[in-house]
Amino acid sequence: MQSYWRLHRYPILFAIASILFYASFAYDLVRTDTVKLFMLFGALFFLYYKIMQFEKWNFKFLLVIGILFRLVFLIAEPNLSQDFYRFIWDGELIKNGINPYLYTPDQLMEQGKVVIANMQELHAGMSELNARHFSNYPPVNQILFTLSALLGGGSVLGSMIAMRLIIILADLGVVYFGRKLLQQLNQANHMVFWYFLNPLVIIELTGNLHFEGVMLFFFVWSLYLLAKQQWVWAAPIYAVSIMVKLVPLSLLPILLKYLGFKKSIGFYALTIVGCLALLLPFYSPVFIDNYAETLKLWFSNFEFNAGIYNIVKKIAVTYYEAKPWELIDTYGALITKIVIVITLLITFFRKNQNFPTTITSMVLALSCYYILTSTVHPWYVVFLMGISIFSSLRFPLVWSLMVILSYQAYANVDYKEHLWLLAIEYILVIGYFIYEMIGRGSKKLYFFKK
Repeated sequence: MQSYWRLHRYPILFAIASILFYASFAYDLVRTDTVKLFMLFGALFFLYYKIMQFEKWNFKFLLVIGILFRLVFLIAEPNLSQDFYRFIWDGELIKNGINPYLYTPDQLMEQGKVVIANMQELHAGMSELNARHFSNYPPVNQILFTLSALLGGGSVLGSMIAMRLIIILADLGVVYFGRKLLQQLNQANHMVFWYFLNPLVIIELTGNLHFEGVMLFFFVWSLYLLAKQQWVWAAPIYAVSIMVKLVPLSLLPILLKYLGFKKSIGFYALTIVGCLALLLPFYSPVFIDNYAETLKLWFSNFEFNAGIYNIVKKIAVTYYEAKPWELIDTYGALITKIVIVITLLITFFRKNQNFPTTITSMVLALSCYYILTSTVHPWYVVFLMGISIFSSLRFPLVWSLMVILSYQAYANVDYKEHLWLLAIEYILVIGYFIYEMIGRGSKKLYFFKK
């Protein structure tokens, strides 16, 4: 025991310090306290790096502390996001036989005909934006919300605990299939812990109850099966990933060269059939219109932590007197087309017959979208960073540190963003990306080594 302590005392001390910092984050932080938020997150990221530096080959140690870090949040109310109120709301609706895609929370409150558990608390807790729009969460997410509501027994805390346990299990699934995929790709399997121990992952998923980790679990599982040439089994699992969040849908074209034309057609067909089967229980004549309306809102009516968009907006408003509400709508429509073109260029002009290259292409395509879009919530970066550990790129790990700067906006009553902080975030992220693409010959700057 003494010899173990001598060998591992520093990582153990780092882990204990991390638990204390996570506890402070979970139970003694409000998101308007930007200084404390940044200091805690910076300390946690430093400790995460040092633990990986000392113990990256110690599987049991890293797995245990990763679970302990998550369990710190078990009974904490999310303090950086209100989305969980809508998750529980949708789950309670389905539990009571009501389709969440057909009514907005405001409509149900006004009608007064439907009663669900904690109705007033849930409606008051969610954002006004969420309350006046139809649900935009795909079917598998809705199923998980419903499961959480059932396990929660009508209690908000019970539902939160159920969601946390689901999210933790998904992260464990990422570790399981992630290690298998890394071995299949002849890469160091400890790389999966750059995801599992990442403070952004722990805080945004287990802490704030976002489901990017569930999406990533099914996505990595599907990639593992694709790496083993089991595309028939991979397709329905890929469909489940899409139906947790829609992001993997945009990456489907990139698999074309790896699978070949005939297999691609079969894979795409099975994936689409799987998506339709999952959508079928929620279908109604007005479902498509309601869902499309809500999706359009997120693509062209909302802005947060934007990169290129903020530059375009500054120029357009300052020099061309553009109206911001018209600009964002036009920009959203244009960027959708540009991202499709970029994805197709990556699909056809990169050598994606090799699976590691295919995964790297996915990281590139998704990164282009995030850099160009008008909305990048911190938890969006989790999925990008998660798939990047199977590629040759590490700039998403830098982004998982820098994206916390976007939370400064919540320190203001009107959520006004500090553009210089966003500039620092994107300059460092894009700068590291450029370094990786053209200057990776120097190993001194390559922080996240295999």
